[in-house]
Amino acid sequence: MRPVDLARDHGLSTQAVRNYEAAGVLPAAERTAHGYRTYTPLHAHALRAFLDLVPGHGHQTATAIMQAVNRGAAEDAYRLIDESHRRLLDDRRTLQAVEAALRDLAPVPEERGDTFIGPLARRLGLRPATLRKWEKAGLVRPRRDPRTGYRIYGAADVRDARLIHQLRRGGYPLERIAPLIAQVRSAGGVIPLEATLRDWQTRLSTRGRAMLKGAAALDAYLSAREVRERTCDEPGGG
Repeated sequence: MRPVDLARDHGLSTQAVRNYEAAGVLPAAERTAHGYRTYTPLHAHALRAFLDLVPGHGHQTATAIMQAVNRGAAEDAYRLIDESHRRLLDDRRTLQAVEAALRDLAPVPEERGDTFIGPLARRLGLRPATLRKWEKAGLVRPRRDPRTGYRIYGAADVRDARLIHQLRRGGYPLERIAPLIAQVRSAGGVIPLEATLRDWQTRLSTRGRAMLKGAAALDAYLSAREVRERTCDEPGGG
């Protein structure tokens, strides 16, 4: 199989195939008497495995997995896959925690104007020290008055403080509140966040399905390598 044949079958350029070989994603190509690269079905399995691993694990991790397999360190490849699955599980748990927290939230009134730490603490029935603790944890981020240095809480800061207060009364620890507040900020509020969470769930499901497809392609490549190794070990196998 010529480089152009392998490239065409996978919708790539011949340069991309050569780059993947140089990076260790593909095993070293065989050479003709004139020095031209020739690829085998084993290379096709390797390229398909890599391309199927990328959507679920990302380009960097997929590259590292293939490099490990091609240098004969399959256990390193399995560890990388396990770590990638662990990250997916962590993301799923975070999503579940955010969804559970949202279900426990009462509507937060729309805020207008700025306020200072004392009035906000009194409005929420808290001590100013509690708001400072939340700020230190990165949960609220008031700006500072450039002249006095006083904390100024804008409408979004007051919204976040109200949400945190509700969740703390519901028994949520600060470390579980942090991802929710981050999602609320990025979405621009609680209501837009609901659509964001649906999109997040879809992305996680797509990633999980992609990992299954990548695993199947990698298994096919590993099996092809084993067949190749057994053939080479047999008398007259080359």
